[in-house]
Amino acid sequence: MSNTAPRPPVRRSLLAATLVALFLSVLGLSAAPASAETAKPTVVLVHGAFADSSGWKDVATELAAQGYPVQLFDNPLRGPSHDSALLEKQLSTISGPIVLVGHSYGGAVITNTHDPDVVANVYIAAFAPQQGEFVQGLLNPITFPGSRLLPPALQLKVVDDQTGIAGKNVDGYIAREYFREIFAQDVTPAVAADMFAHQKSAALVANLEPSGAPSWQKVPSWYLVSAQDRVIPPALQRFMASRAAPGHTFEVDAAHASLVSQPAAVTRVIVAAAQG
Repeated sequence: MSNTAPRPPVRRSLLAATLVALFLSVLGLSAAPASAETAKPTVVLVHGAFADSSGWKDVATELAAQGYPVQLFDNPLRGPSHDSALLEKQLSTISGPIVLVGHSYGGAVITNTHDPDVVANVYIAAFAPQQGEFVQGLLNPITFPGSRLLPPALQLKVVDDQTGIAGKNVDGYIAREYFREIFAQDVTPAVAADMFAHQKSAALVANLEPSGAPSWQKVPSWYLVSAQDRVIPPALQRFMASRAAPGHTFEVDAAHASLVSQPAAVTRVIVAAAQG
């Protein structure tokens, strides 16, 4: 049975919040310096398909206000093995413990990431595959019906991609007229329009590549289910959470992009994982 989101005490720092907002808006990065008085882990935020790192803005600001060093990972969305290898390179530059947070397809990436400094995984409405499973296979409409991520909402385009055949690849994206009702029905039209403007397409192969050995078999994991999700059915999220995060599963009444519509709830679960 799912729990309500944990509510640790919050201490806000206007300076930290301002710095993070500045980094996000100017550099597309978020980094809060570690406090000399604490030994808090670095939180690395990994976005999923049809989004970029800007979706983490409010969560990153709140984490920094609570004294957590924060980094963003610019997920290429090319496939779990490719993307996790790049993530591992970034993690190798971080000293001390790390909490990995993945949203949506970003969950498949952190599942395939193996770094000895990672002390917790956090899945936010995310894929948490077992070895051999793949994203499209998990979205089986017979076993777990309810996803609206289908044509004509889901469309394809050919893109330049050095990882693809002859420098090209086929990517999927959500069409403008369907974006809000599928991806983020609980945000305002203006916020959804901004999210659409930041949308990154994902390689089709990213949905078809079998996952490797899951990091959640060894790393303590937390899961936040989005109860109103129209991309990954909530029942599928609960199933994956029962394997990857038993006893550490929470729910929020939110659409797929809960990190945008419910950043406080997302932050609480991340902090709970960081405190272990």
